[in-house]
Amino acid sequence: MGTRTAPAEAASAPTLSKEEILRYSRHLIMPEVGMEGQLKLKRARVLMIGTGGLGAPLGLYLAAAGVGHLGLVDFDKVDFTNLQRQVTFGTTDVGRRKVEAAYERLTNLNPDIDIKVFETMLTSTNALELFRDYDIIVDGTDNFPTRYLVNDACVLSGKINVYGSIFRFEGQASVFGAPGGPCYRCLYPEPPPPGLVPSCAEGGVLGVLPGIVGSIQAMETIKLILGTGDSLVGRLLLFDALMMKFRELKLRKNPDCPVCGEKRTITKLIDYQEFCGIRGEETAPAVSVPEITPKELKARLDRGDDLYILDVREPHEYQICQIGGHLIPLGDLPRRVNELDSSREIVAHCRSGKRSADAVAFLKQAGFKKIWNLKGGILAWSDEVDPRVPKY
Repeated sequence: MGTRTAPAEAASAPTLSKEEILRYSRHLIMPEVGMEGQLKLKRARVLMIGTGGLGAPLGLYLAAAGVGHLGLVDFDKVDFTNLQRQVTFGTTDVGRRKVEAAYERLTNLNPDIDIKVFETMLTSTNALELFRDYDIIVDGTDNFPTRYLVNDACVLSGKINVYGSIFRFEGQASVFGAPGGPCYRCLYPEPPPPGLVPSCAEGGVLGVLPGIVGSIQAMETIKLILGTGDSLVGRLLLFDALMMKFRELKLRKNPDCPVCGEKRTITKLIDYQEFCGIRGEETAPAVSVPEITPKELKARLDRGDDLYILDVREPHEYQICQIGGHLIPLGDLPRRVNELDSSREIVAHCRSGKRSADAVAFLKQAGFKKIWNLKGGILAWSDEVDPRVPKY
């Protein structure tokens, strides 16, 4: 775990400097904020989990607002595909650590605040330690294990959890773990079955959506610090970008919740990867999945071997790029399985190898014997065989 810190002298001062008064002047002339509110922001300690899609607007607006102590937790590097939505980063940041690039951008935006960066994955062994010095935790992650980890660590340490999630054209936001309010497990006691909910990498996300939802999280965080307005405690805000509609669901604290209920069964952090049914980064197939590498497949195709290449992606993905073969989307495979000849060798592939692994597992259970999964999918094919094939 590494940390870097921006100059903290101004952030620890008991009042605002002349430069800060000018910087925050549009806050100071609002009676709902004023000098007292701006000093609350300056004293506030907020930890952001993730600096990517949701973390981009969060970091920018919290830093600009003058949140005096900001922590950034992320272990990832900036990828070219991030630039469509993660507006903290620029093209020259590709390949850099996200926390380092975010640190530079946010300190340039506001050099008067104290920023600490933690170049680490949030785990059950470090979460409570990381949360200890902060008052509000803002969850900008995109996977179920981390969401449950953030929730449980917040409840166990008495921290407020400002939650947001995004997928395709839809977003959610709420505030969990407030005194007397519900937590994330009150809403979702158990994670969905592995593979049921695709990730943004598999299903996509409209680039502007995290800007909207992350800005809502930033607004909720600032309201909590100021102690003003009606927060999203006890409410789940749902946003549909295609219909441009907001609606909300009322949430109640579940007295039987295993982590915040009257008879708690969770008193320490657990193995969240296992809890969510995940092994490593992918769902563990119900049966063993034989694999073939891109180079092995290329060699066999060059030899003229009779292979049936099965593409289980969606039609719009097939339009982006393809390496040949027959398109049968994974969701259509059960009703179109009769189109496949079980006497031929079949190599299934997708973007990364995850969906095609599910397809191979399904076909093996259906009685197919000569079936392989292309390891790493089209991404690996582009890296190892044909760089002309675009990655997405």
